[in-house]
Amino acid sequence: MPEARLRAKAVDDVEGAVDYYVAEADRQVAGRFVDGLEQAIRTLERHPEVGSLRFAFELGVPGLRTFGIESFPYTIFYVVRSDHLDVVRLLHSSRDIPNTLGDV
Repeated sequence: MPEARLRAKAVDDVEGAVDYYVAEADRQVAGRFVDGLEQAIRTLERHPEVGSLRFAFELGVPGLRTFGIESFPYTIFYVVRSDHLDVVRLLHSSRDIPNTLGDV
């Protein structure tokens, strides 16, 4: 089972989302977001090929997969490597995904 490794930008994305939920909702919502993220990561570690390849084709980034976080409008962007899951970003669904991921 490959382990997920978050790139620095993905860590920043997570921190930004948590900060947003703490400020705009409350710590309980932020906690549910973190729980949902952890559950999604565990699912990906068990079944790494489950994510959609839509953006791999749209952006020309081989192997780029996406997987949503249940009950939250965030998507995990990752690539399956031989020894780990390379978590590239965690983005809100309202973002301009192609422009945001242009540097992947």
